Amino acid sequence: MDHYTKGDFQITRSIGFFLNRARNTLLMEVDAALQDLGISGQQMGIVLSLDRGVAATPYELSKLLGIDTGLMTRMLDKLEAKGLLARSRSTSDRRVVNLTLTEKGKAVAEQIPNIVPPVLNARLKDFTQEEFIEFRRLLIEFAGA
Repeated sequence: MDHYTKGDFQITRSIGFFLNRARNTLLMEVDAALQDLGISGQQMGIVLSLDRGVAATPYELSKLLGIDTGLMTRMLDKLEAKGLLARSRSTSDRRVVNLTLTEKGKAVAEQIPNIVPPVLNARLKDFTQEEFIEFRRLLIEFAGA
């Protein structure tokens, strides 16, 4: 089923417009909340993924977070310069770079769950539990995750 046609498509009424606007708004709010930790919302995804063992290489992080490899490299460079992560070559395949959080990176990761949920909850405050569950389900389906 087509939900848009050439004749009725309006950019400021499209799903893409609202998803982008919601993402940008949320990212600005998360960035502001994380400012004292010295990381951005996008960098938070890297730190938490490494901390929780969800990903361990730049390639895995790129796929998981939907970030192109060039941007991923720049973000990893910044996190490494801040002393939050370390890179090492795989001993079995020198082409593979493994990433690990430093002690400083682990300390930052430990603080994130105290900072970000209130930001998310503020955005979701008018949702019922059922609406929240359905919203999350629809986003997962839309994202193809």
